Amino acid sequence: MTNRSKCLMCAAALAALALLPAGIAAQNDAKQAAKGKAGKGKGAVPAGPAPTTPSPNVPKAADGHPDFTGVWQAGSTRIGTWAEANADGSFGGGTGRVTPYANREPNERPPYREAAARKVVESFNRRGIDDPMARCLPPGVPRTTTMGLFPMQIVQTPEQVIMLFEVFHVFRVIPLNAKHPDDIVPSMMGTSVGRWEGDTLVVDAIGFNDLTWLAGTGTIHSDQLRVVEKFRRMDENTIVYEATMTDPDVFTKPWTIRSTFMLRPGTRLQEYECAENNIDAQRYEKLLEDETVFRRK
Repeated sequence: MTNRSKCLMCAAALAALALLPAGIAAQNDAKQAAKGKAGKGKGAVPAGPAPTTPSPNVPKAADGHPDFTGVWQAGSTRIGTWAEANADGSFGGGTGRVTPYANREPNERPPYREAAARKVVESFNRRGIDDPMARCLPPGVPRTTTMGLFPMQIVQTPEQVIMLFEVFHVFRVIPLNAKHPDDIVPSMMGTSVGRWEGDTLVVDAIGFNDLTWLAGTGTIHSDQLRVVEKFRRMDENTIVYEATMTDPDVFTKPWTIRSTFMLRPGTRLQEYECAENNIDAQRYEKLLEDETVFRRK
């Protein structure tokens, strides 16, 4: 078991804090804003708007498109190896330089319809005890893609892009310039196809069931979910990522989140066994016998 594989519930906890309903999250935003100012110190996010023009040193594939091949860490802005960017084994605890392409703006809050919002708040009040990841289920899209505690590897050819994720051993095979198949069976990771729009890789994902969360605690969706992702390599170290989620059953409008993926040279995907080390399933079943133990007041 690797150090990263010990952090399943760390991942769930970080995701739980990431995207709460607007009314709940406002208090957290205020606390975070009081901690410091952007643009100061080697590890700070640079002040001002992020550049939108890629660096001239973006690696290119043989077909002339940007080359995304490599091992990446999502949700990070720090340049360097995995150890340098995550000092003392803590996610984001490094002291290295921050990419100039780091997103400066907070992600918008999910625009849930009233009935769906009540379910999100209920999950928050239950402290995310019903997180599908706690039962070793695949996290879905875009949650898997944006999970920063574990690396992902991208393998790119002219015909397809393959994404391999250490967490849960899940993968995505994304054919390029192809149509969605006619025989889609709803699944947790859905079905994806990709295309190039200039130097931007656009991925269209459909065919989901309703068993995963999109991001933080209780961020539910229906089987009508569609996710359109945009990957743009900005320099040797940085991919800028955007995911727009459309789900008319639970959202009042499309919801877009943004992140950066950082190249992690020398990192390799390692074995990840969730079920072998997962004592949370039994623990959760015991807790569910008396919700007063954990439920928010």
